Amino acid sequence: MSTTTISTTTSQRKKVTTLTFRQKKERGEPITMLTAYDYPTSLAMDKAGVDAILVGDSLAMVVLGYENTLPVTMEEMLHHSRAVARGAKSSLLIGDMPFMSYQVSVEEAVRNAGRFLQQGGMDAVKLEGGRERADAVHAIVGAGIPVMGHIGLTPQSVNQLGGFRAQGKTAVAAKRLLEDAKILEEAGAFSLVLESVPARLAEVISKQISIPTIGIGAGAGCDGQVLVTHDLLGLFDRFTPKFVKKYANLHEMMQKAFAEYVDDVETKRFPAVEHTVEISDEEWDEFQKETK
Repeated sequence: MSTTTISTTTSQRKKVTTLTFRQKKERGEPITMLTAYDYPTSLAMDKAGVDAILVGDSLAMVVLGYENTLPVTMEEMLHHSRAVARGAKSSLLIGDMPFMSYQVSVEEAVRNAGRFLQQGGMDAVKLEGGRERADAVHAIVGAGIPVMGHIGLTPQSVNQLGGFRAQGKTAVAAKRLLEDAKILEEAGAFSLVLESVPARLAEVISKQISIPTIGIGAGAGCDGQVLVTHDLLGLFDRFTPKFVKKYANLHEMMQKAFAEYVDDVETKRFPAVEHTVEISDEEWDEFQKETK
């Protein structure tokens, strides 16, 4: 039986930066990234030693209950970014730019990216798309804001892609993804998420670009891995993607705990004496005298 040792040290880790990402790739050390949307989750991740925390637009689905990522707004993303920033002090914090916050114009893309750092407490931003986003990436980086790219399955393009489907499964599509990766590297991206692409293709891309790749459903050949935390913990009730390793089933545990609470209250087992505040007999006698 394997055991995992959880560090309980109170000393704070050295701050993870974009330079740390590059150094880890050069040394062949895997990069870890997870999503978070609130203070307690980011605090736990930071203490667990996660390299990077992404305030993902997956917020729309796993926290806010939307059908896809498209409805989440900049204000909602910034609200949750601030909560995450209060909890995590060492992990690299990345804000996911929501749908239509960077597609309209390069100027708007730079302005909204800046808001993630100024108002959201983030260290960097992530945006979806390949060559069509090169100008925006170049301009945002030029403004001093680190950018993580994202190609392959890009959920904000779900309607254009015809659903949540794997990408790069033909020779032509694979070649285009490799080209997009190189274009984003040239535009100044510090890292690149590869989502739902063939493992062999992801490994080739990872070897042909100097910036780190972070895979999600892209095999072990990437320089790092990311998962949506609600999938990892079994908190999202609608579906679990094929590429997710579920480390817990907290949705089931929560439902069971809530049902036990309801039963305890209805049967008057809760609150019991140990959950009750008492007043001394002397004070109670005095109270009764005062109120007669």
